[in-house]
Order: sequence, then C-alpha cells, then structure tokens
Amino acid sequence: MTSNPVSSGADIKLLVVDIDGTIAGKSNNIREAVKQAIFAAQSRGVQVAVATGRMYRSALRFHRDIGSTLPLISYQGAWIQDPASQKMLRHQPLSKQTALELLEHFEEPDLRSLLSVNFYINDQLYVPEITAATKLYAERSGIQPIAITDLRRNIPGEPTKVLALCENPGVLDGLLSSMRERYTPAELYLTRSVATFFEATHPLVNKGAAVQYIAEDLLGLQPENVMAIGDNFNDVEMISYAGVGVAMGNAPSEVKAGANWVAPDVEEDGVAAAIAQFILGS
Repeated sequence: MTSNPVSSGADIKLLVVDIDGTIAGKSNNIREAVKQAIFAAQSRGVQVAVATGRMYRSALRFHRDIGSTLPLISYQGAWIQDPASQKMLRHQPLSKQTALELLEHFEEPDLRSLLSVNFYINDQLYVPEITAATKLYAERSGIQPIAITDLRRNIPGEPTKVLALCENPGVLDGLLSSMRERYTPAELYLTRSVATFFEATHPLVNKGAAVQYIAEDLLGLQPENVMAIGDNFNDVEMISYAGVGVAMGNAPSEVKAGANWVAPDVEEDGVAAAIAQFILGS
C-alpha cells in the first residue's frame, strides 16, 4: 500500500529500524531473512541505525546483531549513545518533580492495583514492587529490576523514561486521555509503544527528533535520504519525518495511515520486504 509519493532507492542513505514488532517478533530475536536484508542494504552503502523505546543496554544486542556503526537511539530518543566510543550524544531526562507527579497519579486508588510502574534512571530499571508483569518485562528485556518500596522518597535520580504497564489496554486508553488533558505536548511526551505500555518522556523527545538529529546533524542528510520502519504509535514521528516511512503489517491502523508503504507482518519478515522494495530494487 502506498499513500504518499516516495523516494527512489538511490536516494536512501540511512535506514532506521525499530526493534519490537519490527525487526524482532515473538522470538525476541532478529529473523535471519531480516538480518540478511539489512546486511544487503549496508553493502549498497546504506547506513543502518536502531531507534527503540527499550533501555540502551537492552537494545545493544540488536544494534550489534545488525552491525550498526551509528549511535543507538533508545528510550524513544531520550538517550542517544555511540556504543563504539561510549560517548553520550544526547540525554534528556524528565525532572524528578514531573516523574513524581506521574507516580502520584498512577497510585490513585482506581489505578494502583492495575498498573506496574517502571522508572528508568541511569539505564537501570527501578520499580516500587516486582509484579508478574515486571518479571515478564524484565525477562524479555534481559534486565534485572531494582525494587525501591518508596520511590517517592528514595528516587535515585532523574528518570530517562517512566512506563506504566497494564494488561488491559482500555485502562491505558483512559490513562493516556487523562494525561493528555493534564499535560500539553510542551510539558510531556506521551505515547504507547505496545497496547499494554504507557510511556512518558521529556517533551522534546520522540523518535522523529532523534532520527532527524542522526540524519541531519551527524550525517548531513535530508529527510528524502532516510527510510524509517516501525510498528506502533511511538514510531509515528520518525515514519512521518522519513522520505520513506514504512509501517509494519502488525501496526495499528492509525500508524499505517501515516506511512508511505505498509510492509508485511513482523513474523513474515516485513522489514526484509521493505528493504527489497525501496533499497535493493527487487
């Protein structure tokens, strides 16, 4: 499906891919066909970067698996670091005050028993309690959570991101709606990365801004030189920014509507199909 004119493959110099639901599906690993397609794009001179909502250290293995030589965009773009040099290029955390305001809201009686809350500080995961949802999240992320019973008093720094998990997407629909009434986009960036994740970061943070920084400030490219592939609401800004914005077949309809092209599902190697279509010309 094509909804907007797109650049030719010869124009694409930078490919940016999301992780979960895009290059990694149920297996939590990159499928071989996708990996080989990425390597083929690199052999054509296209640089490849990862842009994810994951923690930096949780995303590192995917960055390495695709042989990326670019900085890694993590936490929706709040943390951009070059793994080769370890240099931190951007870090835009939330203020403690804002983070604690969010925690106070999450702990309201009608929400407290429904949500698992994650605070990400200095690339560590802090939680007020380790719930079943926390354990599942930690297992997929490869991260050991640190429990701090009273985060309000003992918050160890400014959070890079705050995440609320809930198995009922309807609860998060209501939470997102109420938070958007309480905070303007100039005060807080709010998004959903999967149906069960509500995420909050610094207002200047989103994947689109991060990809623009990599493309224009670091590589001297323009949007028409960029192809971005993602599967959820946190990918909307980078899909919109890129000259070729691709939504996965498993993406929500609203995300697909803003894309230039819709790829097959993640379990059908959609990223490989997109690379073949726009970069390899096959």
